[in-house]
Amino acid sequence: MVSDSTKLDKLRGIIAIGFLIIVSSLQAQQFSVQTTEMALIPEAVSNNAVCEGYVGTTPYVYSFCGIDTSKDHEGIHLKAFRYNTATDVWETIAEVPDTMGKVAASANRVGDIIYVMGGYHVLANGNEVSSKSVHRYDTQNNMWLIDGTDLPVPIDDQVQVVYKDSLIYVITGWSNANNVTAVQIYDTYNDSWQVGTPVPNTSTSRLFGGSGVIIGNTIYYYGGAKNSSFAAGNSLTIGDIDPLDPNTIVWADTILDSSIKSYRGACTSIWGEAIWLGGSDITYNYNGIAYNGSGGVPPNNQVLAFSEDMVWDATYVELPMDLRGVAHTSLFTRYLAGGMEPNQQVSRKTIKIEFTDLTNVFETHSKEKFVRVYPNPNSGTFTIKLTDINTNHCISLYNQLGVKIKETKVMNELTTVNVSSLPTGIYFAQVVNQNGVGAIQKLIVR
Repeated sequence: MVSDSTKLDKLRGIIAIGFLIIVSSLQAQQFSVQTTEMALIPEAVSNNAVCEGYVGTTPYVYSFCGIDTSKDHEGIHLKAFRYNTATDVWETIAEVPDTMGKVAASANRVGDIIYVMGGYHVLANGNEVSSKSVHRYDTQNNMWLIDGTDLPVPIDDQVQVVYKDSLIYVITGWSNANNVTAVQIYDTYNDSWQVGTPVPNTSTSRLFGGSGVIIGNTIYYYGGAKNSSFAAGNSLTIGDIDPLDPNTIVWADTILDSSIKSYRGACTSIWGEAIWLGGSDITYNYNGIAYNGSGGVPPNNQVLAFSEDMVWDATYVELPMDLRGVAHTSLFTRYLAGGMEPNQQVSRKTIKIEFTDLTNVFETHSKEKFVRVYPNPNSGTFTIKLTDINTNHCISLYNQLGVKIKETKVMNELTTVNVSSLPTGIYFAQVVNQNGVGAIQKLIVR
């Protein structure tokens, strides 16, 4: 068994490798990013919980709760919208089933259910009350289910991430009066809560307004607001989850560059890299006015990325702030919905973010030694050979649009994938082991 000290040394080594900041000509692993403005949201909204969902095989973007153009506590609402990525059309759906409007909630999808958790209400006297609600939305039937079991610790502006398509980790955040170190783990299958190893009790890890992602067995979160000064965070915190005991997490944090800060940005991942989109360098209240009294806060227009084999760099692209999530609609595509633009303008924009120019990425990942696909091309059955059979693997098959069309978990050296029913064209097989190490192979169906 690996000791905690060894794990910490490993994490510190990973952290020391560094960060890369990337933008519209994003060049991490030789791919680029393009942004496109799509159909407008029915109403301008900011600090709304955003995530993806599927109706059949069609990806949708969902928006829950938030604040309107008034930027006043009376403009905080429970409105919900969904966007059909195939038709480029938004529609209004039933409101979130709570007693009063809220901001700073987070949303995640597990299967056909979206879980909208936490957030805070603003009372008429200005007091802010953290929420303990767990709302459950059925994407297939377009309806709200009975609420799940309440959060043990009411929370808002939390880091909220999904592990192994079953557990939702609710990490740190603000609870009524203070930042907390709590790690609350929701079992979506049993509608129950567990207690995870708390985050370090430091101003760099105990925060609100940060965002993160889980890649393999590792949690990455960044930014947020420190409790004592409300200063914008500039720390990366990494947590190593024990796959045999998901409640056990070994934490480490570090300040990579004190000049790089992030507050209320969105986080996703692609090809094993954690990527942060948008946000601001200065912390602010729900109206976009800085906590430090300096006035209105502008977006920082930055895209941040972290991987084990990258170096530090900096460039920028126009993106909003005041984000509470990003929709992961396909292998190559993400969506931002709403947020706050310059001059505290509450946005109606839907921003499609596409990772393109992937040829070199495929070549890079196909060099991984543990996977081989043959015969290629063919019209019947591919054989996928895994040489690293000491760990569980997940094989996902994607079409050219990046839509997942098949997925299987394997433990054997050889796995067959029948493609005889698929149209002629190019497909991609992504193989990821339980440690988050992955490879991708291009498949040609003729």
